[in-house]
Amino acid sequence: MKLFQKLLLAPAALGLMAPVAASAADLNVAGVRQYTTSEEQVTSITQFSDVKPTDWAYQALSNLIERYGCVAGYPNGTYKGGQAMTRWEAAALLNACLDRITEVTDELKRLMKEFEKELAVLKGRVDSLEAKVGELEATQFSTTTKLKGIATFVLGANSFSGTNSAQVFSQGGNSPAFNNAQYGATTFNYDLKLNFDTSFTGKDLLRTTLRAGNFYNGNANGTNVYGNTLAQLEVPTNQYTGPGGANVVIANRLFYNFPVGDELSLTAGALVRMDDAGMLGVWPSVYPADTVLDAFTYAGSPGAYNTVNGLGSGAGFVYSPKFLKGLTISQNYVSANAYSGNTGTTNPSGANGGGGVWTGGASSTAVSQIGYVGDKTPLIGGSYGLAFAYAYSQNMNLPIATNLAYSYSNIGNGGNSSNNYGLSGYWKPEKAGLVPSISWGFGGSTINTGVLYNANAQSTRVSGITTASWMVGLQWDDAFIKGNALGMGVGQSPFVTQAGSNAAGTPRANTTAAGGGGASGAYDSNYAWEWWYKFQVTDNISITPAIYYISNFNGQLGQTNQTTGSTTAANNLFGGLLKTTFKF
Repeated sequence: MKLFQKLLLAPAALGLMAPVAASAADLNVAGVRQYTTSEEQVTSITQFSDVKPTDWAYQALSNLIERYGCVAGYPNGTYKGGQAMTRWEAAALLNACLDRITEVTDELKRLMKEFEKELAVLKGRVDSLEAKVGELEATQFSTTTKLKGIATFVLGANSFSGTNSAQVFSQGGNSPAFNNAQYGATTFNYDLKLNFDTSFTGKDLLRTTLRAGNFYNGNANGTNVYGNTLAQLEVPTNQYTGPGGANVVIANRLFYNFPVGDELSLTAGALVRMDDAGMLGVWPSVYPADTVLDAFTYAGSPGAYNTVNGLGSGAGFVYSPKFLKGLTISQNYVSANAYSGNTGTTNPSGANGGGGVWTGGASSTAVSQIGYVGDKTPLIGGSYGLAFAYAYSQNMNLPIATNLAYSYSNIGNGGNSSNNYGLSGYWKPEKAGLVPSISWGFGGSTINTGVLYNANAQSTRVSGITTASWMVGLQWDDAFIKGNALGMGVGQSPFVTQAGSNAAGTPRANTTAAGGGGASGAYDSNYAWEWWYKFQVTDNISITPAIYYISNFNGQLGQTNQTTGSTTAANNLFGGLLKTTFKF
């Protein structure tokens, strides 16, 4: 009762309430509440700056405040003494003062008689509200868990073109003709995430995420260009790709994060990603406000920030020392197949055998990062962030790359490893305007292949295969309309810069034989551009149209034309999409 009464406090002169005709329907609770935003009680008449000793209400207000202390006033500490007051405002004030009054005077009895009906209505509303609150508490899902959901629709289409005239089913699917046949249809896909966030102490987090979608249709490679190509989107990252097809609900996250003192945060989980809370100190990019191409969501270094494959069982920590505010040091380890007891050593000729934690057969990544964020950039102002990351990965593909770089990054039945580096940062202006935020990043990987055992092409272990990548993203917040955003990104997904030895049995030699052309990596580069505009329709709904262009879509394997023998054939993609996001 007392809490609701405080919300109904209204400044008034208790002894100067003129009878005014009113009914229960006239009660404007929102209007009454504006008098009571301030939680502190007024203790002196001087705190009402616009009430003067010459005002008619001065003495009444003075007696009321000093005797009972039950007037709160407006948020700015004033009482509109010259403003008419309704009977409901007067009744609300009287109702608020009743708990404080210790002496029942004749004046008080007269006031209670005068506002008897209004007081009864207020009490009825309070009782009704308390009953509803009790019902909600009795039927709520949990007192410690909150549900946050994200549903995303993507309508998109793509067109492939270029001078590579290879036929649809020749060249292993690396020509515009094949790509148009395989990926050319307009598609409509969705993704749904349900996050259950639980806190037992107010500082910890137990996250459980359920996930469903239809980008992959039960096939990790799929028949959707948005699932696993240079044009893949960030939206379906970590969606279900196993048997059973699309629309399968899975557990996508299950981890626990908690602080140890004021400087250390620890995380462990059976389903945790390398960039989840307590796993990574800084995400060194403020681009984009709404994701489109996945290539621009790795801060320029997909090898170091492998969010596609770096999901599994693992743990990590983030250290944020007080002596240097803004500095973070973090370390994490994730094994994507930790559930398997096969160490990968009993059957080296088996297909992708292996698993566990810290074994040679584990598909794992260990990310070390040092980062720094600042509130004010020297000389130019604005906030900024900078981070260097190193990741040692084994038996794990790059999350996005040209066909050649993707295949090289995890060749062999165990024993494959890579050293991945990333240097990334951002700058964000103090105020939204013509100057955009700038995010940038560079990445590189050095790959040591395993041995691929099969009857057709047994490979030789090779060291020194290298890839490179980079990105720059510009974003204008509050573009044209407050709450909206405009963005543009340009960069290169990981491409082969050195393919290693060309000796018999090496991946390079086998690729050359299969592709009919050189596979040194000299023609493997690519470029990607994206432009988008995010309409923030409501606080919970946004619509983002986007267009994008990718040159050399299949990397070097697409530039090699088996029909003409050319090694510089064009093979490009232009596409567009409409993305709608619902948050609840």
